[in-house]
Amino acid sequence: MIKVGIVGGTGYTGVELLRLLARHPQVELKAITSRKEAGMPVADMFPNLRRRVTLAFSTPEEAGLETCDVVFFATPNGVAMQQTRALLDAGVRVIDLAADFRIQDIAVWEHWYKMKHACPDLVAEAVYGLPEINRERIKGARLIANPGCYPTSVQLGFLPLLASGAVDAGFLVADVKSGVSGAGRKPETHTLFAEAADNFKAYAVGGHRHWPEIKQGLDSFSGKPVGFTFVPHLIPLIRGIHATLYARLNADIDLQALYEKHYADEAFVDVMPAGAHPETRSVRGANVCRIAVHRPQGGDTVVVLSVIDNLVKGAAGQAVQNMNILFGLPEDTALTDVGMLP
Repeated sequence: MIKVGIVGGTGYTGVELLRLLARHPQVELKAITSRKEAGMPVADMFPNLRRRVTLAFSTPEEAGLETCDVVFFATPNGVAMQQTRALLDAGVRVIDLAADFRIQDIAVWEHWYKMKHACPDLVAEAVYGLPEINRERIKGARLIANPGCYPTSVQLGFLPLLASGAVDAGFLVADVKSGVSGAGRKPETHTLFAEAADNFKAYAVGGHRHWPEIKQGLDSFSGKPVGFTFVPHLIPLIRGIHATLYARLNADIDLQALYEKHYADEAFVDVMPAGAHPETRSVRGANVCRIAVHRPQGGDTVVVLSVIDNLVKGAAGQAVQNMNILFGLPEDTALTDVGMLP
């Protein structure tokens, strides 16, 4: 059995991790931390976990994390980097669901996250946990940087195009919509029901923290710096991301065949039939990125539609997928749920 600890178990990604790990046949949950809720049974906060999780929250100091095989950080940015070195030194593998280890250029990370990095040497060691591109490196990793939700939907959508060289890498546009759970569980005015319901707006057009993470990946896929514009939007959904991606073709190519071939062996990427329009509800609760590719009016613009559940393939599900790879388990263990309709 894999002994698992979770740091930061009270947020949306934390409870989603618990939901997935509680029915994982090879996992023994050892500790779930929360300073504020220490001593409270987990099921008192999250009644969906009754009879599934019997642990109580504990402080990080009392959790015995150093005795775990793997520790997930479902914490705000800046927390994991303070505790990761000690865990690695104790032989514990770490999967960080925040952004502490995603961006390789430390100066870029410090610019976007407005803090000094506590362990820049570990950033160089961290493996970016997008299995569809880094599966072999993940297998031997000590430290995994789990991708962000926007970056997962955008990178998986653009990857076949950039890998094929079929588009102008100098002009890539991502118009992406997210449900309110992407902002986390901490109460903020813009995520209040009266503010977010019956409303639709763009935000952070001048610059979003996920932009450098996405661009880092797209540059790597392309083999050279890309021109990339990213505009996020908030929509009145609890879960779900819908990315509409635009690129300019520089070659006449069968786009449907390109995507089907590229993802033919990927269990968690579903390329839909030609002409399809994926919906966010089709992936709700599932660890799947569902993609459709279009060429409107047969012109030189390609439009890719990419949908994920931001809490599953965009966070906790992908983290469990990474854990499965890390420990040599079937990649879909505990991740076979289909999307919930209606």
